[in-house]
Amino acid sequence: MPNPLLTLSDYELPPFSRITWQQTEEAIDQIIIKSKNTLSKALENPTWENLIWPFEIMQAQLEDIVGVISHLNAVMNTPEWYQAYENTISKVSLYQTEIKQNKKFYQALLKISESEESLKLDLVAKKVIENLLRDFRLSGIALPEDKQTLFKNLNVQLSKLENQFKQNVLDATQNWSLLITDLGRLTSLPTNALETAHLTAKQQNKHGWLLTLDFPCYHAVMTYVEDRKIREEMYQAYNTRASAYFPGGKQWDNSPVMMEIMKIRQTLANLLDFNNYAEYALATRMLKTTDEVMNFLSDLVTHSRKFAEQDLKTLKEFALKEFQLNDIKVWDVAYLSEKLLQKKYLITEKELQAYFPEEVVLQGLFNIATRLYGMVIQEVLDFDKWHDAVRLFEVYDSQNKLRGKFYIDLYTRSNKQEGAWVANCKVRIGREGVTFQVPVIYLIANFGKSSGATPTLLTHDEVITLFHEFGHCLHFILTTIDYPSITGGNGVYWDAIELPSQLMENWCWEEEALVLISKHFETQLCLPKDLFLRLIATKNFQAGLKLIRQLEFGLFDFKLHMQPVGEEDTYIQNILDDVRTKTALLPVPSFNQFQNSFSHIFSGRYAAGYYSYIWSEVLSSDVYEKFKSNNKVFDQEIAQKFLMAILEQGGSKDFMDLFINFQGRPPRIEALLKAYGFKLSSS
Repeated sequence: MPNPLLTLSDYELPPFSRITWQQTEEAIDQIIIKSKNTLSKALENPTWENLIWPFEIMQAQLEDIVGVISHLNAVMNTPEWYQAYENTISKVSLYQTEIKQNKKFYQALLKISESEESLKLDLVAKKVIENLLRDFRLSGIALPEDKQTLFKNLNVQLSKLENQFKQNVLDATQNWSLLITDLGRLTSLPTNALETAHLTAKQQNKHGWLLTLDFPCYHAVMTYVEDRKIREEMYQAYNTRASAYFPGGKQWDNSPVMMEIMKIRQTLANLLDFNNYAEYALATRMLKTTDEVMNFLSDLVTHSRKFAEQDLKTLKEFALKEFQLNDIKVWDVAYLSEKLLQKKYLITEKELQAYFPEEVVLQGLFNIATRLYGMVIQEVLDFDKWHDAVRLFEVYDSQNKLRGKFYIDLYTRSNKQEGAWVANCKVRIGREGVTFQVPVIYLIANFGKSSGATPTLLTHDEVITLFHEFGHCLHFILTTIDYPSITGGNGVYWDAIELPSQLMENWCWEEEALVLISKHFETQLCLPKDLFLRLIATKNFQAGLKLIRQLEFGLFDFKLHMQPVGEEDTYIQNILDDVRTKTALLPVPSFNQFQNSFSHIFSGRYAAGYYSYIWSEVLSSDVYEKFKSNNKVFDQEIAQKFLMAILEQGGSKDFMDLFINFQGRPPRIEALLKAYGFKLSSS
């Protein structure tokens, strides 16, 4: 039987039931050999048609295979899949670096870019060549042979270390739990969370309620459980994951892994004559200099700190008055904030959840996409899946043309990596108006699933998360760019990639949209007006504290990648401590090792780029202000312009040019400050 990973292009969708970890090594080895042969033959007569177009297809096929392996490792992680994935990324990292250090390929690209053939190419095709030449330079094409070899080997090591970091976080998360046998200690924990904790205990043949570090459980405990000792114990475990302080064990300590990652990143940047890794990362970002990023983040700290201080002052006054608590600890903040929210706005998450059954939210979300962009979304019932909880949907435009498909896998479970994300399964490929392959996307989350008779009820935060990831999904699916390297989110600057996702979050706060996504699971009534008004009133609750927390992450990440790697084991902690002198308003316990599980920057694509979330908020707030200025949140004229100017364009142009084409000017920060409810003086 042929290896299904090698024939993915023959299938509209991957045959997941036939894919095993044992097939991965053969698939990767063969696709790399095939790719090398294709490239070697193409270099005999290098033209756009003979070299660059075949290379685009070749890379897309390789990335489809790697994508499936990466995906299965993430959603059904086992030691075998982990090892298969680690072997995969090592081989692919080595191969990709070899390609970008192939001087014959580079010279051929230069020749094509200067040829008469290039003059006849459209701007999108020219962008493909421009990106390739840039990537060659960023992969050490100009280095002498010995340094090229070093650069190549370091990239392979880095891929392994980043994967090890992520795996250590997952292993630590899954190897700690807290059994509670007295239900009275879990007062106020929402029904869904209680049911899940009881079921988890039962599955492990334990009596009681088993609390875990999966985020839905952790969030629920920290927000609702009155027992302060439980909150403290959960906080300590969660914030020491993958560190020497972790109560579940030291075997997953990421400290030495982080040091090696930072040393390699610095060496890679220095080899290419960048002063630091932050400069290297900005070579493919909207913001071009480290000063731009630091000034942006520092200015926002200045804007937000006074609002954060007022938020904390209000919380302390409330804690003293209502709970006689004059010494707030970090593990009290979420609980006290929820109590303050309930008292101030007469609203509880439990009350809200009743109006957000998962299916109602999903169908309402799809309805919103229809109203904005004219897209119709239909479920596919018969398909090959990796887990019973997985669903599949197709997206059609107003001309009834299939634009793409997406899977959703929404629930947390063991052996599934934490968080929420969107990734390519298959990218769009076409030529001259003929689409050969429509995009297929994974949309993954980790919501708590109801284990009782009631349907799964989402918190409003989970609704926002779903909208966010669906915004990414639309970006990848609605593209009209046919070249794989710049279609959908591919080739989009990393500090702009969050614009479509953050923009979608806004509709979670609009009455016209909430009517579509809410229906009480018992009464079938939509969110009532009074509850809507109370919800809207909470939108900027503790906005100062929330923003300054994100700024802490962004500043820590960027400063870490700007500064030389220290010799002491504590140098990473020292940088974080320094940032916290400007951002932390409560003392942080000495045991806190949050950085050891900061996967975004140590094993994701946000190294020297976590600021992207906040910069993208500048973009999305500016765009949404255009909708709000017309008082029509479903303004189809603006939505269609955004579709054509941003969503359909992928990475085909410099993103600043795309933004200006839509907005008529560069982005402004004022809309973000307004969105956070910050009232600034006119002076």
